[in-house]
Amino acid sequence: MTNPAIEAAESTVRPEERRLVALDLDGTVLLEDDTLSPGVVDAVRSAESLGHIVTIATGRSWESVGYVLEQLGLSPRHIVTANGATIMTRDDMAPSGYRRDFVETFDATDVLTLIEQHLPDGNYLVELADGSRLFNNRLDDWNLRGPNARQVDIEEMKGHEVTRVVVVSDDHGGTSFAEFVDKMGLQQVSYSVGWSAWLDIAPQGVDKSTALEHVRELEEIPPGNVVVMGDGRNDIQMLDWARESGGEAVVMGQALPEVAVHGSRITASVELGGVAQALDAIGLTAR
Repeated sequence: MTNPAIEAAESTVRPEERRLVALDLDGTVLLEDDTLSPGVVDAVRSAESLGHIVTIATGRSWESVGYVLEQLGLSPRHIVTANGATIMTRDDMAPSGYRRDFVETFDATDVLTLIEQHLPDGNYLVELADGSRLFNNRLDDWNLRGPNARQVDIEEMKGHEVTRVVVVSDDHGGTSFAEFVDKMGLQQVSYSVGWSAWLDIAPQGVDKSTALEHVRELEEIPPGNVVVMGDGRNDIQMLDWARESGGEAVVMGQALPEVAVHGSRITASVELGGVAQALDAIGLTAR
């Protein structure tokens, strides 16, 4: 059902008042069961109707993002995926409606060799520059349907230029895994540890904030007009980026304290509609 207020709203913000709103997906837009946070659809459509730019900044691969955009009714010009290693740009000629416009890669060999020494029984996945993925064990969270995902052993993952390496351990919890990873001595890469025993590795110096800065420049949005929302450790850099630029760094209510301290604003949890609440509170909706 559509919201009459959204249908009636016109693009009312002046160009200099436009905001760039970047939303994390898991734990921000999406609940644990992959359903949408309450009120998020109407809220983001309302913000767009006023003239603001609403986009996604996620650690997910592009192949796991498209269906969420459809549910949200969004088609922004630029979307940040793979924790900032890939920026997708809207292209009506591309099969998916988007093309890989900006891609950062690194050689996965040294990282895989090091981690394999510590986690020989871990679950490994690498994403190549063209979006195809290689993995050693099939996990539901990795959305490995389709022809662009192939099961290989870890040795076959080495020697490739990749946008990300993902490692999941069955033997650790989130906090213990973070401590375990710190002891590995990972260098020449950027990495973050998720809520569970999930390690996401990107090229050195690349994260959501570096990609969003590029998007901000492309969209010609003033630095102080950025709004980001997230809940995880891989959102910390973009939260700092927004806050230090004079923008809004919104942290979801269920976030760990170590993430929450990086925000300029705490909203409700994802289960209670934190995105919708924050957009209303900042004044970015037509309600």
